[in-house]
Amino acid sequence: MKINYFLLLLAPMALLASGGESGGSTDIFPRAVNFLIFAAIMYYYVADAAKQWYVGRKNEIATKLDSIQVKLKESNSKKEIALAKVEEAKANARVIVETAKKEALLLADKVAQDADVEIEGLSRAFEDRVSIERRKMQRAIVCEVLDEMFKEGSISLDNDEIVKIVNKKVA
Repeated sequence: MKINYFLLLLAPMALLASGGESGGSTDIFPRAVNFLIFAAIMYYYVADAAKQWYVGRKNEIATKLDSIQVKLKESNSKKEIALAKVEEAKANARVIVETAKKEALLLADKVAQDADVEIEGLSRAFEDRVSIERRKMQRAIVCEVLDEMFKEGSISLDNDEIVKIVNKKVA
């Protein structure tokens, strides 16, 4: 095969060889043939390397594009996951706020009930204390009246009169 190319290279030289006579003709045709031969040789040596470089570059770009698309898909999925978590967090926050409000109302009701019970207890204790103090005062008055009566000793009273006197003092 290389022999055919070699013969192909020599053919234009044999065909276009001039005997040195210049009859006013131009050399455009031999130059064009030489250029075509040069282009064919260059294509023969460079075409495979250029094709390989082009295919390699094309594959490299495709690989980079695929990796970028994979990263884009991953980031989109992560974004969707993050958005879902944000929505879930918002829902949880709403639930927590509602629960906190309910707990606050329950605590307020409990505090109010405890305060009412405390007030009732204090009120009963006050009333008990007042009744105790009244009894003490009644006893003191009864003792005082009896002491006055026994000190004087000259007054003789029967039981009915003593009860009437004590009732008057107490009332």
